[in-house]
Amino acid sequence: MEVLPGVERSESHTMITLADLQQAQALLKGVAVHTPLVRYFGAGSTAAEELYFKPESLQPIGSFKLRGAYNKIASLTAAERMRGVITYSSGNHAQGVAYAARAMGAHAVIVMPREAPLVKRAATAALGAEIVTVGNGSDERREKALELAAEHGYVLIPPYDDLQIIAGQGTAGLEILADLPDVELVLVPVGGGGLSSGVAAALKLSGSRAKVVGVEPALANDAQQSLRTGRVVRIEAESAASTVADGLRTQSIGATNFEHLTKYLDGVVAVSEDEIRRAMREIITGARLMCEPSGAVTMAAWIYHRAELPESAKTVAVISGGNADPRQVAEVLEER
Repeated sequence: MEVLPGVERSESHTMITLADLQQAQALLKGVAVHTPLVRYFGAGSTAAEELYFKPESLQPIGSFKLRGAYNKIASLTAAERMRGVITYSSGNHAQGVAYAARAMGAHAVIVMPREAPLVKRAATAALGAEIVTVGNGSDERREKALELAAEHGYVLIPPYDDLQIIAGQGTAGLEILADLPDVELVLVPVGGGGLSSGVAAALKLSGSRAKVVGVEPALANDAQQSLRTGRVVRIEAESAASTVADGLRTQSIGATNFEHLTKYLDGVVAVSEDEIRRAMREIITGARLMCEPSGAVTMAAWIYHRAELPESAKTVAVISGGNADPRQVAEVLEER
């Protein structure tokens, strides 16, 4: 595990509070599912080392992204929602924004990479969103969204670098504590940092002693590099785009997320492509839960990098989503 050094934080970004998290949780009641903790009884799990999955794949859109998107759009005024909203996403945040916008009567425009999984593009379109496609770099998506927002007056709904987004995603952390108060370790995928920021803040602000460790692909380890050096590191689009974990293909974590991760995250583990695919297969066949590659990184860390993790008798691995392309699932299941 990459243990995070002490980093001097600037005060240029505001931090979320426990009240922000609780307000988001109240708002999301009846909208987002309080996903259960599912005990894993497969290889490596013992009475002394319990592993639980938190399957955010059970959300109405198949991922945790509904939490933050709904919380953010609900914070807008009626006039702002009338202008329409826009975001940039490889797929899951796209669906979260489309779902929330439709629920609140706002037009949604989504900038997506051309190589986004077809299952995610189709689901986003089915929710009534207008889709604009660009290249595969996350920076390119962001720039196009900003350009269209300026041109048409749309309100930007960032995928991760935003306090309401972080608070919404953090409600998953409050649920973990409610269901397993004595949890000792929580493993969270890291892309742009919205989920990891929110979950880590939720546990620490609630007074939990649990360690929170982020997990990301080695090919897109911008968070690991950033927290190691004490500044936001931007990686090349080609490297980030090459990981099978399409939901974690960010070129850099957000500035606000960096603030939260620096303060609340206990470490970062990077996993290989082969480890991700093997973990995905084990979750689907061993736990009978659907997951996409991005959601399997936490299991990959638990299986293949246990020595790098803090000791824990009760661990929760967040499965961030289950929107996998059926062809990809078939390929992974057939691999030996």
